Amino acid sequence: MSKKLLVVDDSPVSRSIIKKCLPKDQEFELYEASDGRQGLEKFQEVRPDATLLDLTMPVMDGFEALEEIKKIAPDAKVIVLTADIQPKAYEKVMALGAAMVIPKPPSSEALAEGFSKIGLI
Repeated sequence: MSKKLLVVDDSPVSRSIIKKCLPKDQEFELYEASDGRQGLEKFQEVRPDATLLDLTMPVMDGFEALEEIKKIAPDAKVIVLTADIQPKAYEKVMALGAAMVIPKPPSSEALAEGFSKIGLI
């Protein structure tokens, strides 16, 4: 059975890289959004099994989107993918309820490890 996966990132290149890093032995029903506001709307619409969320985006950043997602679904599984690896950013997203943070660009191994950690695979 395929899992619903929402990828929220303003960069089409980043979304493409993420898709190429997904575990090949798993089936995913992919949904995409190019900013936090679209990501929040798509989250409400499809209720994904997991969300991969960038932090730096226009309209609504990943911090705000994560906070809103957690208000809607406190048990939502969100993995933050970001180039912003500053300790303050890491601490903030973890406090907001992210399952983990994966530095960009992600590797196939890092995504598989993240998915395993949240029970997606």
